[in-house]
Amino acid sequence: MSNKIMRLRLLVTTLVIILITLVTCHATVQAHHKPVTEDMATETSNSVEEPLSLGELRKKYSETFKFRGPEVKQIALTFDDVPDPRFTPKVLEILRKQGVKATFFVVGSRAQKHPDLLRQIHQNGHLIGNHSYSHPQFKNRSVKQFQNEIQRTEKIIQRTIGYRPKLIRPPYGEINEGQVKWAKLNGYKIINWNVDSLDWKGLGKEKVKANILNAVGPGSIVLQHAGGGVGSNLSGSIDALPDVIQSLRAKGYHFVTLDELLHTKKYK
Repeated sequence: MSNKIMRLRLLVTTLVIILITLVTCHATVQAHHKPVTEDMATETSNSVEEPLSLGELRKKYSETFKFRGPEVKQIALTFDDVPDPRFTPKVLEILRKQGVKATFFVVGSRAQKHPDLLRQIHQNGHLIGNHSYSHPQFKNRSVKQFQNEIQRTEKIIQRTIGYRPKLIRPPYGEINEGQVKWAKLNGYKIINWNVDSLDWKGLGKEKVKANILNAVGPGSIVLQHAGGGVGSNLSGSIDALPDVIQSLRAKGYHFVTLDELLHTKKYK
């Protein structure tokens, strides 16, 4: 009888040990496959940094990334997408008659096709900036692609007018932090604007005037275009330019190039 009891106790003990082992293994497996809770999901998503906005980039890299000048009665007129034989000569003639010096941002592929027009801009006393070689959207490009576009264009500009521009304007005003860091490290300044004429939309004279005059203030950087794509119509912008200049002069503003407005060198 005692042997039967001992065997029964041994069997029960063995079963208890097996049960404990199974429960422990199950808990371990469950721990390895713990479902993601809301708190964990938030923690994970917060660990991935969101790209900085343009405003945040300007604040973080305030000495490199500019969109306006100091609060003085000076304004910088800037013209993108040059040289373009359809529009650039007309803008140059108006500026000559008005006695105004401006800043022109050059697309490398166009400068390659129209070096004489780039020389004319330079010889007329205007400042030259770099607007990339092929006018891409830089925001989603690599730093290496950004570097190649900038350096390819500056070689063309240097070969044509004798200097490498210090000022870069990214097409569409879009840029990412890695590209700003590269620009800072290599002695460039990134230039956007705080007054947009929206002339690229083909707006008429009065609308372009209103877009500029209603937004301008001390230290403003004004964006217009003296070049465009196939089918572009910049006649409204060109027609508005004399009135814009005269209206702002009547309010006591002086027109300067970006190197003057920002107190920086024009070349590297």
